[in-house]
Amino acid sequence: MKCPFCGADDTQVIDSRVNDEGDTIRRRRRCSACEKRFTTYEVAELHMPQVVKQNGTREEFSRDKLRLSFTRALHKRPVPTEYVDQAIEHIEQKVLAQGEREIPSRQLGEAVMQELKRLDKVAYIRFASIYRSFQDVDDFHEAIRDLGKQRRRSTDPD
Repeated sequence: MKCPFCGADDTQVIDSRVNDEGDTIRRRRRCSACEKRFTTYEVAELHMPQVVKQNGTREEFSRDKLRLSFTRALHKRPVPTEYVDQAIEHIEQKVLAQGEREIPSRQLGEAVMQELKRLDKVAYIRFASIYRSFQDVDDFHEAIRDLGKQRRRSTDPD
């Protein structure tokens, strides 16, 4: 690591500490040439994949776009922000775990729907109606009926 004061290449690590969350290492360094001390921080650099849209174009993965999807679907719904943050984090972890350089936008949309289904059924229907391009009331009835079936399966004793 170069010294920020004199530009010398020879610096020594005097002290290293992990932060409370365990995701950053703080290092105190000393320059061998000018003897000045400075601090550096080390964090893991994770690259999110490119999102491949329906028309074939590619764009950067955007946490803000995910949040916007949740915000619109959950408008005036009683879901705490921390749950939305956890859902977004869960989606990001799934995406990273795949280890791919590209991910279809459809896969992200389905992941958002799964998280919304878990968080709030009304928000799920709102999102699904736009995402799946519901054409009439029957599409809404079918989606609601599917939610009811899933609910009964999860509450039925085996």
